[in-house]
Amino acid sequence: MKTYFAAVASGLAGGGLALYAATRVWVAEVEQRPGLSDLRTEQTGADLQPWLIGLAVVALAGTGALLATRGVARRLLGGLLALAGAGVVVGAVLARAGADPGVASPVWPIACACGGAAVVVGGVLAARHGHRWSAMSSRYERRPAAPAEVETAGPAAGRDLWDALDRGEDPTAR
Repeated sequence: MKTYFAAVASGLAGGGLALYAATRVWVAEVEQRPGLSDLRTEQTGADLQPWLIGLAVVALAGTGALLATRGVARRLLGGLLALAGAGVVVGAVLARAGADPGVASPVWPIACACGGAAVVVGGVLAARHGHRWSAMSSRYERRPAAPAEVETAGPAAGRDLWDALDRGEDPTAR
């Protein structure tokens, strides 16, 4: 159960951090213009690598789906989460590597990469241990009817109940 909580917490925290960090300013260039005000151009992580936000949202949604799945589906979902987290890490590294070191902020790319790494950890935990975790309640799942229920619960039984009501009899008093 510890790994269940760790995987969900890691996926949610990592996906949230990656999403937040990708929307912050990573590069701010200031162009000096003689006689005019300086021109400031800012780029976020999403401007540099547009698919960072998509992968962070996939990580958040996939982590939520861990709660609703079980067995093999949960393990496959864990693998997908690990791949999404790895994609976030790669995107953050590529965006930072392509930026001019003099005008780039080191904080948000590192935070985004750390968020992606946390999603990888959550995905690996789910892929490795997910089949052992308890599933959501099966209270509302459809179950086959017992043989006695099948005999009395057919369309004829429903019709008999309505006919009893038409005659003025109480079908629940039986």
